[in-house]
Amino acid sequence: MKPLQVTQAQQDPQSHTDCIDQASDKSIVVPNKHVTIADSFKGEHSWFITTHIPTDFSIQIQETTYNVHKFPLISKCGYLGRLEVQPLISNSGKELNLENFPGGSKTFETILKFCYGFPIDFNPENVAALRCAAEFLEMTEELEDGNLISKSEAFLTFVVLASWKDTITVLKSCETLSPWAENLQIVRRCCDSIAWKATKDELTCEDAAPNQETWWFNDVADFRIDHFMRIISAIRAKGTKPEIIGKCIMQYAKRWLPGMDMELEGIRGYGHGKSSLEFSIFTGRKKESTGHSKDQKTIIENLVSIIPPQQGAVSCKFLLQILKLARMYSVSQALTSYLEKRISMVLEDAEVNDLLIPRYQNEEMANMPNSSDECTMHDVDVVQRIVEYFLMHEQQQMQQQPKLGRFNISRLLDNYLAEISRDPNLSITKFQVLAELLPENTRTCDDGLYRAIDTYLKTHPSLTEHDRRRLCKTMNCEKLSLDGCTHAAQNDRLPLRTVVQVLFSEQVKMRATMQEKEQEQSGINSEQDENQTSASMDIKTLKSELEHVKSKMIELQKDYFELQREYEKLNSKPKNSTGWSLNWRKIKNSFHVKPAGDEIGDEQDVTKSPEPVQQKGTPRRRTSMS
Repeated sequence: MKPLQVTQAQQDPQSHTDCIDQASDKSIVVPNKHVTIADSFKGEHSWFITTHIPTDFSIQIQETTYNVHKFPLISKCGYLGRLEVQPLISNSGKELNLENFPGGSKTFETILKFCYGFPIDFNPENVAALRCAAEFLEMTEELEDGNLISKSEAFLTFVVLASWKDTITVLKSCETLSPWAENLQIVRRCCDSIAWKATKDELTCEDAAPNQETWWFNDVADFRIDHFMRIISAIRAKGTKPEIIGKCIMQYAKRWLPGMDMELEGIRGYGHGKSSLEFSIFTGRKKESTGHSKDQKTIIENLVSIIPPQQGAVSCKFLLQILKLARMYSVSQALTSYLEKRISMVLEDAEVNDLLIPRYQNEEMANMPNSSDECTMHDVDVVQRIVEYFLMHEQQQMQQQPKLGRFNISRLLDNYLAEISRDPNLSITKFQVLAELLPENTRTCDDGLYRAIDTYLKTHPSLTEHDRRRLCKTMNCEKLSLDGCTHAAQNDRLPLRTVVQVLFSEQVKMRATMQEKEQEQSGINSEQDENQTSASMDIKTLKSELEHVKSKMIELQKDYFELQREYEKLNSKPKNSTGWSLNWRKIKNSFHVKPAGDEIGDEQDVTKSPEPVQQKGTPRRRTSMS
């Protein structure tokens, strides 16, 4: 125990007002007429104040009893003032038990210090508890100015809500202050402040980096599920993207549901009997208590209720993990059906390992007589319902907006059949129903279905011939590839009729392949013939053009020789120079075409010159054209 030493102040004779006591270290400041504390200490389960004036009554908070004076508390606490007239407080030595006091004994000690004049420090850890306790004791401004309600409210409004870290701390402390924190709107104000700060950067910068969008996930994921839902509702009201809300929900599930990040393996253990199958799920933790199971169930139900309705908000893997945990903790059938429908909308993104949902046995199933279907390792009925919901959803989508190539889950379902076919307790009816769920035009190749059938026949060697034929009817032999036909033709586990169908299909495929090759070869030859024909036609065209050019050249040579002979004759007769010049111009015009104006000019020159033009001495010789 640590005593608090308090000294009484000396009265000033010049003043009739109240004096103030001051002492160093652990001193208090109290009016002189209210000085009643000389020493105080706290025991293991009691809190004493020793003064010159004896204590009036005792107050019990939880397991601690406080021996205090009536007047300092009544002067600031309206609740205790209203109880003053009751015999419980008026009679000395009686004890007042304050049940469900907000904040407990630690908060009440701080309030006692405030009532006796001790200075108290407000911080994010205690301000919410002090605000609720002050409301409980009715410490209003009507009793005293600057009472605890106004001071704690001012610190909460102007200091705490302005800081992200302080707001997180205060909201975390409100988890133990229900329903006072809810009634005083502390939780609502903290949630609104957190939502505003979380979405402020997103609203100001739409192209923010992924780490900038998710910086607040870890802080929000530490809250209790009811406070987390309040924050998500406030964030959604501010127009946050559904993808970001979905990521935050997945982060919270990873934080509070340990089974989310664990692979549910170890389910393939076989029992001693041939018809019984025993399996267990190892999650790396001990058997959970009933209270913890209820908490997990509550978290699952609340998380599912706040998942955004958009398809891309959460991944298909997350939905399947939630579905596994929902069936583990036996949540309501309505919520399970809702999850199955949500999964069917994004089933194309699922993986085979995610669809392997173990069959959990509750107390009702344990009391039922065992059957082969109830002892299977995987819950086949859940997957069957999911696929049926998927087909219904796709049919509605095709009616509203026709889309091609939407049935892309045939490979997923065939791989799932190959996995569950290893279960020796899986009935042939269940297998056949799952195999025939999809329409006939969905599968373009039945190799995956053949592999699942072969695995089932290998795991169940005691099937009759009738059951083998019944199982193989689900497969279309015409849709097997050439490699699949080759393997099936040599498979001894298949019935004889199926093998014959496979051989016939293989021959048809080989014949079709040969015809395609022949057509391709004939097509190549025809293309080559066409190319050769076109080349020969081009050669013939060029030859004809060359012959035409040669004939033109021969005609020009003949004309040239005739002109040369005429020229020689004209040289031998000089008197006929005028006629020769006219003939020469005609010959020249035959080689060079002149404009009409030039020809008219030449004719005028000829008509104007009556005298003959005489040629000068040496004639010009021309070289022959080759």
